[in-house]
Amino acid sequence: MADARTIKNFATNVFDDRAMLERLPKQIYKKLKSAIEEGNRLEEDVAEVVATAMKEWAISRGATYYTHWFHPRTELTAEKHSSFLSIDTKKGIPLETFSGEDLIQSEPDASSLPSGGMRSTFEARGYTAWDPSSPAFVIPSEKGGTLCIPSVFISNDGTPLDMKTPLLKALTAVENRALKILKIFGNRNVKWVKVTMGPEQEFFLVDAEKSLKRPDILFCGRTLMGVLPPKGQQMEDHYFGSIHPRALSFMEDVAEMMGSLGMVVKTRHNEVAPCQFEFAPQFSEANLAVDQNQILMEQMRRLARQHGLRLLLHEKPFPSINGSGKHMNFSLVDSEGRNLLKPPTNQRKSLQFLTLLSSLLIGVAKYGGLLRASVATPGNMHRLGGNEAPPAIISVYLGDVLTQIMTQIEKGLPDEMPSKGLLDIGLSRLPTIRKENTDRNRTAPLAFTGDKFEFRAPGASQSPAGPLTMILAVWAWGMDQLLGKIESRLGSTDIADAALDAIRWAIVESKNIRFEGNCYSPEWVIEAKRRGLPIAETTYDALRLYLEPEHMELLSSLGIMTEKEIASLFETKIEQYNKTLEIEMTVMESMVWEGVLPAISKQICLEGNALKAIEHLNTNLQEWQEQLGSICEIKNNLLKSIQMLSNIRVKAQEMSSDEQSEFLTNEALPFMEGIRGMCDAAEKTIASEYWPYPRYRELLTLD
Repeated sequence: MADARTIKNFATNVFDDRAMLERLPKQIYKKLKSAIEEGNRLEEDVAEVVATAMKEWAISRGATYYTHWFHPRTELTAEKHSSFLSIDTKKGIPLETFSGEDLIQSEPDASSLPSGGMRSTFEARGYTAWDPSSPAFVIPSEKGGTLCIPSVFISNDGTPLDMKTPLLKALTAVENRALKILKIFGNRNVKWVKVTMGPEQEFFLVDAEKSLKRPDILFCGRTLMGVLPPKGQQMEDHYFGSIHPRALSFMEDVAEMMGSLGMVVKTRHNEVAPCQFEFAPQFSEANLAVDQNQILMEQMRRLARQHGLRLLLHEKPFPSINGSGKHMNFSLVDSEGRNLLKPPTNQRKSLQFLTLLSSLLIGVAKYGGLLRASVATPGNMHRLGGNEAPPAIISVYLGDVLTQIMTQIEKGLPDEMPSKGLLDIGLSRLPTIRKENTDRNRTAPLAFTGDKFEFRAPGASQSPAGPLTMILAVWAWGMDQLLGKIESRLGSTDIADAALDAIRWAIVESKNIRFEGNCYSPEWVIEAKRRGLPIAETTYDALRLYLEPEHMELLSSLGIMTEKEIASLFETKIEQYNKTLEIEMTVMESMVWEGVLPAISKQICLEGNALKAIEHLNTNLQEWQEQLGSICEIKNNLLKSIQMLSNIRVKAQEMSSDEQSEFLTNEALPFMEGIRGMCDAAEKTIASEYWPYPRYRELLTLD
């Protein structure tokens, strides 16, 4: 049982159902809950009462300012603070004001946030609008706090410019269709279906003082050069090991802060790489889970600074050791509290489960490229395909038992079936499934893990909103397909036969993306190409999948994003990719010119003077002379290469964003790898007193 302090502190900084019940009149509370659950517009008089209660509650929690907190396309959050304090101009006395209009809408000057060409810089007007389906919360500070009102962000003409608006539309699309499926299978009492989600968050912690001496960590979030220490992760002793006291103290503070904000940090542990860790939350409604993950990342940054640490959320801060992902576990729950992806023991529920499962499979089979595009970031390109991360090929793992069941359904349900892993799913001709028999297959990008799916491809720094939106889009389409096939047969056959026929069709059509083997193997790449799966190894190639006509048609037909909005999203992501690479090139240039090249010169002088001092001795100095020659050669090659990299960067600036992305991917990235190799070779030969940056052996320890 949790200690009394933890329970007393839980959700104290959230204007949740408990706080609303305490502070709102019953009728106002009912109207607000109805608006939240049914998606209705909140009446002005109701908003006024809610605003007053929310203000009083926030002030009681120490808040002096409020902000409409939203998710622009930066993968971060944005906020513009407004004070509760105002002056009565007639009486000259201070007042604390916050109206219903203040609650519902704000107008930030957000022209500099990415819009993907949707508006010009002079078109500054944009609106944030309250999303009441996610509760307001207070972020405390040393001198007070800020009331944060979760909001969507739209331009003056109503075009969404954030990541939450498409997510809310995708949630509605899936939840409405899932409810329809439940009704077809006789669930008359179910009032709603909700998507649930729990994103695991991987991260690195390094000493803040050491990180300040690394420009690449400061400006890029990852190291652009560095030699691995003698002991990295090869002993596999960090994983699930005893948590370092500095990290544990940080983790405890994060858990306490997030507890006050209504999120339970369910697990914490060491990850595989040195100085790598993970948090995993308890499942919650998907919209809330996305908000909470964004809050978590920001609070982790803040609290790391307080502990003398630096948080690294980059997907691959150190090469040749594990990178960091954000494993998104998701499912469906109905108003009766049932997890709809948990294999049941009732016949109709079994068919219902397989219908929902098959809907996702057929959606991924048809539109898997959208999932690949959704996880395309500058950092994730360095992670995907590594031995700790799924490859950049979207496939689905179901496990032996579910795969056997699907194979037998495809063949026509013979009387005898293999009995491995029994859990009665209600049909006498089918075997039973037990979720313990469904392994995760850590190599699979999307895996069924017993009572949920796990999408392992998203990167650690990403907002979960983007990948989840695309998952829901393909799932909604798949539900439409199976609903259409079932409904077309209901007049001539019963629900069981109609559903089985639809499931059988989906099983056949989704074969191309179902794979039970090792996704790391070279053979899988060859097999995936044979199956016609989209293979996009670079971020640029993956982002272009957004523009596939069938992908744009899907999102627009579901009402999630218009074709104009999709093109805007693509432009935004391409621009971020280009700017990231430009920053990395600039930082690498400065680190080489200001640090590496002078260090090499010092080493050359040291070796040269020492060699000169013993030239009179009759000694064979060939190896020493060759070593000095190799150091000189490294410097000479670095001088040429760093100038060429500068030329590449300047040349790219003259290109269109699309041309720039392709050019930088094909030219700059390989060139930077070559420069990195030279810097690493230099680091191995240069004295510690001369090397200008903390080495990996210093960074990858918290001692």
